[in-house]
Amino acid sequence: MKKLLIVDGNSILNRAFYGIHPLSTSDGIPTNAVFGFTNILLSHLDGIKPDYAAVAFDLKAPTFRHKSYGDYKAGRRAMPDELAVQLDWAKRAVAALGMRSLTLEGWEADDILGTLSALAEKEDCDSYIITGDRDSLQLISDRTTVLLATNAETVRFDRAHFTEVYGIPPEQFVFVKALMGDSSDNIPGVPGVGEKTALKLISQFHSLDALYEGYTNAGLTKSVAAKLEAGRDSAYMSLALAKIDCAAPLGTELSDIAYSGIDRAAMTTLCRRLELSGFIKRLALEDEENVPDAVEYLPLDADSLTSLAVVPTALSIDFSGGVMRIYSESFAHEVRFTDAEQLIPFLTSERSLSVFDVKTIYGELYKLTGKKTAVSVTTDVMLAAYVINSSDSKYNLESLCTRYLSRTHVPDDSAREIFELAAVLGERMRLDGASRLYDEIELPLAHVLFEMETSGFLVDTKGLADFSDELAAQADSYASQIFAYAGHTFNPNSPKQLGEVLFEELKLPSPKRTKSGYSTSADVLEKLRDVHPIIDCILEYRQVAKLKSTYADGLRAVADGDGRIHTTFNQTVTATGRLSSTEPNLQNIPIRQELGRRFRRYFLPDSAGRLLVDADYSQIELRLLAHIADDATMIEAFKSGIDIHAVTASQVFGVPLGEVTSDMRKRAKAVNFGIVYGISDFSLAQDIGVTKKQAGEYIKGYLAKYPGVGEYLADIVERANRDGYVTTLLGRRRYIPELKSGKAMLRSFGERVAMNSPIQGSAADIIKLAMINVEAALEKSGIDAKLILQVHDELIVECAAGCAAKAEEILRREMEGAVTLSVPLTVDVQTGSTWMMDD
Repeated sequence: MKKLLIVDGNSILNRAFYGIHPLSTSDGIPTNAVFGFTNILLSHLDGIKPDYAAVAFDLKAPTFRHKSYGDYKAGRRAMPDELAVQLDWAKRAVAALGMRSLTLEGWEADDILGTLSALAEKEDCDSYIITGDRDSLQLISDRTTVLLATNAETVRFDRAHFTEVYGIPPEQFVFVKALMGDSSDNIPGVPGVGEKTALKLISQFHSLDALYEGYTNAGLTKSVAAKLEAGRDSAYMSLALAKIDCAAPLGTELSDIAYSGIDRAAMTTLCRRLELSGFIKRLALEDEENVPDAVEYLPLDADSLTSLAVVPTALSIDFSGGVMRIYSESFAHEVRFTDAEQLIPFLTSERSLSVFDVKTIYGELYKLTGKKTAVSVTTDVMLAAYVINSSDSKYNLESLCTRYLSRTHVPDDSAREIFELAAVLGERMRLDGASRLYDEIELPLAHVLFEMETSGFLVDTKGLADFSDELAAQADSYASQIFAYAGHTFNPNSPKQLGEVLFEELKLPSPKRTKSGYSTSADVLEKLRDVHPIIDCILEYRQVAKLKSTYADGLRAVADGDGRIHTTFNQTVTATGRLSSTEPNLQNIPIRQELGRRFRRYFLPDSAGRLLVDADYSQIELRLLAHIADDATMIEAFKSGIDIHAVTASQVFGVPLGEVTSDMRKRAKAVNFGIVYGISDFSLAQDIGVTKKQAGEYIKGYLAKYPGVGEYLADIVERANRDGYVTTLLGRRRYIPELKSGKAMLRSFGERVAMNSPIQGSAADIIKLAMINVEAALEKSGIDAKLILQVHDELIVECAAGCAAKAEEILRREMEGAVTLSVPLTVDVQTGSTWMMDD
């Protein structure tokens, strides 16, 4: 028996859009609806294996129903922009899946579904209708099944199941709709008659005509009879609106929608463009891609490699596993080597050389030769892709080939892929105005980071071990107090056991219980601090236990044989442009509490007679806010050198500067930093312990005194909505697809990102530029000093004691002079024998 698959396109696309969290391509095209829609179609194509297949879509033009009833579908909200832009992509997906898209002006998609199912029935063909709209249930017959998509599952409605659920045959369902109406389509029905009553009436009378011929003598209640009498005209009008036309002039035969399978090339192209790589693997489409013929990399000996070093042509290399592949437009070679020294002349010669992850190449060469080699690279495609869009989640070759070459990565052909990516990404950076950011910051920074990683930071492992013992004793003490309050011992690290103690045994006010038990997260416990003294003990226990395991023990575990810790700096992780540090994360050494600050005491210079110099930008983000917002009052405050938080307190609270209290300054500081992050009155109230109304007044007062800031915040959100991205002072873009979300919470997040990213991103760019300049200045000075760590706005240099003053001078000069703003950049510099700087 042949089978027809018919899909209610708008219904399924709409359900996919609201059912799947927002997704978008790296250049901001929303894709969640297309992804879900395609996934549903694929599942049913695979499950039903139809002989014929089509997807019906609505048109914007009015239908015969609109013409007969002007209020038909009145009040229905317009399709969100981020869904509307996916409609065309969904139709492309339909074509790529080998299905026909059908529309008919003056009729709805439902009418196309009905007409095709009626046509199939005449042709002795079974029909399967996929929809999320119950209107189509009236089409169920012995040969037509409706697959109704719901929030939980797809429900298969054949005649038997429909009758079991509704108690009437499916062809009578349209009469139920005529009585009960349909609020989503603004079909009025009979006022006061709901689904339950409508089903009961049609079960008794079987049709609308029979109901109105016999309802007066059927023993109905006076109320129902009165409603039917008053709503007679409305019922018949509603019947006309609700009834699906199964004879629409579609002009399509089953042979026109014969299904022959997926258009693999079109599907591959679509998935690559929309970055839906999961479908590529699911459908095994890798072989369909436009991959050039395999390149034969000819063997090259060391002598030939040396001669190639002077060839003035653009090259790319893939350097891994003891093999280096070289690719250019005119040749491709492979070099197998045992002595990496033979590579040095080639890798350091001046030419256009493209690579993937130059910092890793520096590291590999260092391992092989024991020498630090500055590879002469023009394009690092990983860094170039990051500069183009810092919001992408992956920058490996597989992702870059998918995104920019529209094909699958072939490991043995990496050299050619890098060559082709370099051309594409170089042009993209030029068009985006991002070349300076790449050339002057990201590429030279890679070598600075390599030098820092190689140098490492010495730690006092014996001191850390002693501190670990001290922390263990404190943790035991807090645990004893917890057990005393609980009345018995238990595992305080177990959320389940802790939840039972707090909320069942001690009867503390509990959050809503989930399947896994009570939440004992920090924010839950913070709200209970004043309820029971056990809470303070638990929070202190957790803090001490974390300090011991993560830092006291964790830092010792990763120190090398010389006691040095070598973190890895990541350039392509954060969307703001900030560096991140891993294995271990030295940017996350705790400093807010005294106990956490003590860890800095165990970070030391190499040996006696050497010192650490620490330079930290002072309030760089607020200074950038003043400059970017061009707020005269804030600029003047920074130029005068007065405490900006005290000035803000004076302005917001309307008191003379000399009368600003410490509490006023604290609140003003929270407002200063909160404004940069688009803080709400609710969040500010929680942060500083005031009412929401008071917090709102503080924010209002702040924006009144610093009007340039308010104008900037409004303008940057408007520009971000228009352009889809924001830009730092040095040209780094951050794309913000959340601004187009249909969910208010995500849009609000996008607006906060738009406000903050130009500030935080500019600060990240400036500290990176300062690192490059400091490294160059230290080398040029010839002093015994080296940059060993960056922690956001802070740089640490290790130097000989006799060079400390010069190192301080270089740090201050290069950091304060990294860029020129309308306000001064200032740096706080300290020198000490430990990172604690307390001597």
